[in-house]
This record gives sequence, C-alpha cells and structure tokens, in this order.
Amino acid sequence: MARIGYIASMQEWEQEFKFYSPVKVRFSETDMYGHLNNTVPFTYFEMARIEFFKEIGFMGNWLKPGYPFIPVVADLQCDFLKQVFFDEKLRIYVKANKIGNSSVDLHYMGKNEAGEVCFTGRGTMVQISRETGKGAPWTDEMKNLISKT
Repeated sequence: MARIGYIASMQEWEQEFKFYSPVKVRFSETDMYGHLNNTVPFTYFEMARIEFFKEIGFMGNWLKPGYPFIPVVADLQCDFLKQVFFDEKLRIYVKANKIGNSSVDLHYMGKNEAGEVCFTGRGTMVQISRETGKGAPWTDEMKNLISKT
C-alpha cells in the first residue's frame, strides 16, 4: 500500500473510526470502464461529513435562518488505493483528527463490502461568521462533541 502523508500507521488509523455513512455506487458516478470517477469520493466525503455533523447536532443550527455561523470546507484531498465499480456498496467513515480554534481536520475512509480500504481522504472544515466571513471559535461544548465521535 502506498504511503499516505497524513496516516502514520494505516492499521491504527483505520481502527480509530467510529462513524460511517453507507453509499451505493450509482451508474452515473462511473466512467466508460465502469469504475468510480475520481471526482466522486469528494461528494461521498460531503455526504458523510453532513451525516457526521447531524449525528453530533451541528447541522440543525447551521441551517437555521439567521444562525450566525456556517461551515465551509477550506481544503480537501483524496488518495486512491483500490478501484471501485458500479453497484458496489461502500461505507464512508469520518473522524475528527485535530480540532483547532475554529477548524477541524477531518479524515475519511472509503471501505468496500470486503472491508478493504478503497480510498482515504482528509480536509479542513472551518466554522465561520456569516457576518464577517472570518473563523468563529468552537465552544468547549462543540469541541467536546466533535472529539467524542
């Protein structure tokens, strides 16, 4: 397996995930060879990230009209390890790797039904103020909720 810079030990890293969201590869997400288009895991990361934040109770507030904060993705990357094909069932795992003042470094892992890691990812999400567009600090309660999942 290729070395991935944000993963020190794949075995340890893999075991740290608790939360996942299931997905089934649609025909429209594949190329003419029947395998998953390389842009699609980013959509899967988004879907799983939203479910992750729903699970800990953040999405409800962020979606309320007039709520002063919103989440934005600052960066996102994906490393491909194994081909994925049409109609495969995957689990997209999400975990918080590092929590900053107003940001969180999220890690992602896509596994097939055989339990094989097909792709990994990481990205920084920042909570910003709607008014200023600047980072808005997490509360201690929010940090606690993120770190538990």
